[in-house]
Amino acid sequence: MRTELFDFDLPEERIALHPLGERDAARLLVIRPGAEAELADRRVADLPELLRAGDVLVLNDTRVIPAALVGTRIRGGARSRVEFNLHKRIDESRWRAFARPAKRLEPGDLVRFGDEGRVCLLGTLDATVAAKGDAGEVELAFSLHGAYLDQAIDQLGDAPLPPYIAGRRAATEADRAAYQTVFARREGAVAAPTAGLHFSERLLAGLEARGIGHRFVTLHVGAGTFLPVKAEDTREHRMHAEWGEIDAEAADALNAARRSGGRIVAVGSTALRLLETAADEHGLIRPFAGETALFITPGYRFRAVDLLMTNFHLPRSTLFMLVAAFAGLDRMQRAYAHAIAQGYRFYSYGDACLLHPAAETS
Repeated sequence: MRTELFDFDLPEERIALHPLGERDAARLLVIRPGAEAELADRRVADLPELLRAGDVLVLNDTRVIPAALVGTRIRGGARSRVEFNLHKRIDESRWRAFARPAKRLEPGDLVRFGDEGRVCLLGTLDATVAAKGDAGEVELAFSLHGAYLDQAIDQLGDAPLPPYIAGRRAATEADRAAYQTVFARREGAVAAPTAGLHFSERLLAGLEARGIGHRFVTLHVGAGTFLPVKAEDTREHRMHAEWGEIDAEAADALNAARRSGGRIVAVGSTALRLLETAADEHGLIRPFAGETALFITPGYRFRAVDLLMTNFHLPRSTLFMLVAAFAGLDRMQRAYAHAIAQGYRFYSYGDACLLHPAAETS
């Protein structure tokens, strides 16, 4: 399909730069294909009323590491500030990262971390630019490895806010908690599973009280999730692979819920892509551990997911293509136009929508 079909105009003021004070206070646009009222304006706190007993939410329990680092490139007597977003670990001492501005870097350059007086308690953290790729990507070989490197990154790094936020304000200490779900436990993501940010302990308890369960899966979200599709045809785009896991207990529970008439509600595109990766052609979810680079566009037939809760996404992004595949492109264009007109907040710290599938996608 032509990538331009997934473009739309978004006023800059619709981009949420800060989270709300209460996680479940966000607005929720309910999208029901074929219903008399196709679009309904609700709140995330209404979720227990919008689902039914026996449904199961699938939550991504990945934990975001403070992967945004500021370094000083040292080349002879010349020094230059460069920002990095780590996005994929290669081994115990090497990471792939997006650099800004990458043009200041060449293979062999030394980068020293600890900007603005923040010094690593384990000593100086240095890295060498081992390789340079496309689209601002570099490979960093650090002077520390394993748990020592993890500790240094934790001390020196900031929350890896998406570029549409980081380009307009600096990350704060408050972002470390706000840009993390309340159920995050398995460290490894460099971007948050943002639909999960809306869940509070109060909301989870309210869902459980109404017989709506939840299960955890893990997909370590990579920074590639923010990259636009630059190819003119979606068939030419290649997704960044991300590591995920569904254990046997979770798979069995989800399959049992579906056999009993419950619906599988994916919370976020990350949970959905992992479930669809693990499902067989009959919709049976198998235990899974490995990488997925599943790219979903209109025409895909969903096997494992009955409803999707997700945030509002970027134009021309793989995420907008996914929701268009789930509920229909024309319908999602109408839904986004409605959300813009009604003042919904977009992107990672923004509002959410609850999508029922178009008949042809399930």
